[in-house]
Amino acid sequence: MDLQNWQTSPHLRWTFQHFAEFLPTARISRGTGPVAELPPAGAAVRDLTVALPALGGPRTVGQVIDGTDTDGWIVTRNGEVLAEEYFAGMTAETPHLLMSVSKSLVAMVAGALSHAGSLDVEAPVTAYVPALARSGYAGATVRHLLDMRSGIAFSENYLDPNAEVRLLEQAIGWAPRSRPDLPRTMYDFLLTLERKSAHGGAFEYRSCETDVLGWVCEAAGASTMPELMSELLWSKLGAHADATIGVDSVGTGMFDGGINATLRDMVRFGSLILRDGASLTGEQVVPAAWIHDTLAGGPDSREAFAASPDDNRMPGGMYRNQFWFPYPGNDVVLCLGIHGQMIYINRPAGIVAAKLSSWPYPQDAHKIFSTVQAFDAIAASLA
Repeated sequence: MDLQNWQTSPHLRWTFQHFAEFLPTARISRGTGPVAELPPAGAAVRDLTVALPALGGPRTVGQVIDGTDTDGWIVTRNGEVLAEEYFAGMTAETPHLLMSVSKSLVAMVAGALSHAGSLDVEAPVTAYVPALARSGYAGATVRHLLDMRSGIAFSENYLDPNAEVRLLEQAIGWAPRSRPDLPRTMYDFLLTLERKSAHGGAFEYRSCETDVLGWVCEAAGASTMPELMSELLWSKLGAHADATIGVDSVGTGMFDGGINATLRDMVRFGSLILRDGASLTGEQVVPAAWIHDTLAGGPDSREAFAASPDDNRMPGGMYRNQFWFPYPGNDVVLCLGIHGQMIYINRPAGIVAAKLSSWPYPQDAHKIFSTVQAFDAIAASLA
């Protein structure tokens, strides 16, 4: 296993659970506060039926879990564990690479900074990082980053080795370098990105938006992201374990997909959406107003989502503050990462679930939506 193949099968199961053993990371401390307990409640959810017409007929929840390269999954209802299983050597203590679920965590840091008055989400990004005036991000606002609506040219085609999303990995040391002129740090790479259209247009999923958002948060908070995330989020969450984040050669975090954490701490994070920003220990982590803004969306969030050049397969949905809304309304909220990382929140049912996986391919629509529908079935059975 090496930098060339660590993100490919058959290495994924091991690398996603042992990230810090072969790439540099920084610690995100949980602090010294109380752990949010997750008492067992138990429920017979594995045998529930999931319709899945796209796959030719019904499956059980258990069949969906077993057929989607699951490393671990958990379902909670109002903070009580209904189901929890681990596979392929993973345990409740194992940190797992979250990929783009990391984006939602970074956005919560932005929400906390906004509440503290350190960050104005309507301000231009150059108000915090003047160097971005030399890039395609000149004229973009923090809000454009949060909702992925800048006009930056950035390909998220994971199967194209020359796509910007893969060149970014080379710049931060996650992959062998294919071009000698490629920048050697995250921030230097971001400064090379160019604008292709007006800022504030249609939603387009681009990981670079979160990386610039992380840079802005560090400038606004006058600290590094691991320190900010510990102070503003992880130490207040009731997390059981420290998290880590992958870093580049100068210590800058891989904000868009480099956080590693345990499965149980993922449902502790997701519970913030259910509890108006309060943790399961009762501490207010982010203001209720930030959660309400996330759930409400902007006046044209759904129109921008519908106009996306991507095939998001979420008709009537939206993207707000680095969270996905797969359906009309805001009953169901998702955090998503490639290779099968997910947090699922069903607000009317009080359900928070998480699934960490090692799909062979970065994206697989059938596996995403069969998992969502399996969690939907659990929520419906408890309604």
